[in-house]
Amino acid sequence: MAAATAAQNETYDLITRNLQEVLGGDIIRSILTEGRTLKCYWGTAPTGRPHIAYFGPLTKIADFLRAGVEVTILLADVHAFLDNMKAPLELVAHRVKYYEYVLRAVFKAIPVPIDRLRFVVGSSYQLTKEYNLDNYRLCATVTEHDAKKAGAEVVKQVASPLLSGLLYPGLQALDEEYLKCDFQFGGVDQRKIFTYAELYLPKLGYKKRAHLMNGMLPGLTGAKMSSSDPSSKIDFLDPPASLKKKLKQAFCEEGNVENNALLAFVKAVLMPISSLRLETQDCEFKSFAEEGAPAGTVFSIPRRDQTTLHYVEYAPMEEDFKNKLIHPGDLKAVVTTVLSQLLEPVQKEFETTQEWQEVTALAYPSDVPAKVVKPKKEKAKGKNKGRTPAAGDEQAARLTVQDATDAPTELVNERAEKNEEE
Repeated sequence: MAAATAAQNETYDLITRNLQEVLGGDIIRSILTEGRTLKCYWGTAPTGRPHIAYFGPLTKIADFLRAGVEVTILLADVHAFLDNMKAPLELVAHRVKYYEYVLRAVFKAIPVPIDRLRFVVGSSYQLTKEYNLDNYRLCATVTEHDAKKAGAEVVKQVASPLLSGLLYPGLQALDEEYLKCDFQFGGVDQRKIFTYAELYLPKLGYKKRAHLMNGMLPGLTGAKMSSSDPSSKIDFLDPPASLKKKLKQAFCEEGNVENNALLAFVKAVLMPISSLRLETQDCEFKSFAEEGAPAGTVFSIPRRDQTTLHYVEYAPMEEDFKNKLIHPGDLKAVVTTVLSQLLEPVQKEFETTQEWQEVTALAYPSDVPAKVVKPKKEKAKGKNKGRTPAAGDEQAARLTVQDATDAPTELVNERAEKNEEE
């Protein structure tokens, strides 16, 4: 009996470690006591391109799998469309495929055994008669105030909100029942939707689920890392030069541990991945400790004075940074190196998978470089030799964007600025 209880406690600790908050922990403990397999779902709406903040929840999912939890990954295409048109309907299907390619590649890079994951597309069941009837039942129960409050941290907030934003939290709550999970996992920004689900699912005759939340990673500029803000995030497919440049410009003030994206990334992603690799002892995937580091080391930071600091856990590292024993330049250098190693297999898979490349162009056409039409140079003849270019010639000499909506924002802005200067 004592041995069984100890094993259950160990499993519970593995499931809940490194989380910011747990609601309904007693539900999880009760199922462990029954000896039943726990079922979890984590959902993501395929809107903007996934970025490295996704490493956080994906790494935590590795803990769930090690604890014997059955994990479902929901690619929430209907949610993506409902969230104030973040993803136009005609692009959603392509983005679902893009997300699955990215997530599978990242899971393998961590590594997480993807054969034990179940991927489900939301529209495969959210358009059924039964689901829609439950949605109407929910709409007849929930107040407008509660629906708006639940989605405040997740649904895009605008001056004149659409009705779709009020439906979003209810669908996420119903997903718990239709995916038959025991707990839903998500970021702490989902908390209001989670408490909404705890309140309203029982009113429909469905059981209350537990909810596990990981912390939110700050962006490179200090605010939340977001797909809609290119300067705040690093894409999984960003080339090494771009990665290095973005990390070099990241907010990382000496001695300041508040809103420090690099420290937060080491704590939430790099150290857990390194620990996972040490625990699984897979020789193909090395930890982020240097050769010869003390036993138990999960992260090493080489310094400019040729010495190296080794850490078994995060707290001493944060204290050393606060006391200025770690220079921001040294932290940026090691994070750049380690993150490059993590992204390399993801990018190699992209480069060797034609279908993924094709889906990318369809899912995010605005990321496809604009076609440049260069004007033909004509040799000056006779009286035209040495003349000042006419307005029409000057216009032709500029970049011609065949489809401005398909050009990267940075490229269009750059040309616009040059045109103004001219």
